[in-house]
Amino acid sequence: MQDAKLLDKVTNGSGFIAALDQSGGSTPKALKGYGIEEDAWGSEEEMFGLIHQMRSRVITSPAFSGDKVLGAILFERTMDGEVDGKPTPEALLERGVAPFIKIDKGLEDEANGVQLMKPMPDLDALLTRAKGLGVIGTKERSVINLANREGIAAVVKQQFEVAQQVTAHGLVPIIEPEVNIKSAERAEADEILLDELTKALDALPGDDKVMLKLSIPAKAGLYDSLVDHPRVARVVALSGGFSRSEACTELAKNRGMIASFSRALLNDLRHQMDNAEFNGALGLAIDEIHAASVAQP
Repeated sequence: MQDAKLLDKVTNGSGFIAALDQSGGSTPKALKGYGIEEDAWGSEEEMFGLIHQMRSRVITSPAFSGDKVLGAILFERTMDGEVDGKPTPEALLERGVAPFIKIDKGLEDEANGVQLMKPMPDLDALLTRAKGLGVIGTKERSVINLANREGIAAVVKQQFEVAQQVTAHGLVPIIEPEVNIKSAERAEADEILLDELTKALDALPGDDKVMLKLSIPAKAGLYDSLVDHPRVARVVALSGGFSRSEACTELAKNRGMIASFSRALLNDLRHQMDNAEFNGALGLAIDEIHAASVAQP
């Protein structure tokens, strides 16, 4: 019943999904943005400890609640950690925020203009553990750099195969085929992706739904048909390298898309801030992203 209520809130609620899922490769950059240089840790464990402290500070901030934040995507180590002495998913649930887990293990080298996901041999075990901790969904990321039909079709095929594995565990998959917003072929790649996603959605067996996490399209309103598709629970947008201001401006042009920002959410936060400064900066970011997510063009 709890899962059904949370899913309904994520599907129909007014707000956005926070992305707190920086993994090993992106953690040093995230910590640097937070004001912690690489000489502050001597091991990977210490590095992950520091990023967990940052995420804990975000999750426990008075500004971070289910009023405007519908869900939060966690890195596996964050899911397995604790916030205020409780498992992280439980701490989120107490704040009315639905927990999701990033499941991909990174990207393969580019081929046919795209980067597929690396194999996930232990995915079933991770999904079972996540479900037991109260997680309601997952997220998996691929990258599209060029408007190559064969490559984009391969990305979508792999994404939907993994998504069906996720739904078999009673979890909701967030499919993320990110189009590189710096690509010279961005607009054409968006169009091909729309076509391939539509075909895959139309072919889905059963009655399960998926969520889509997409780059904000070069052409405003391009993904309206995905927002309206009966097999799509929600379409969320990544910031993809835009500043928060740019991302919010572009997002607000697209009906029915809500934010799922990472860097654009956390960009103004610093380790050196006192609690009042930290909570104020986070609150301003949440307000701006929420406003863009509920705006109607």
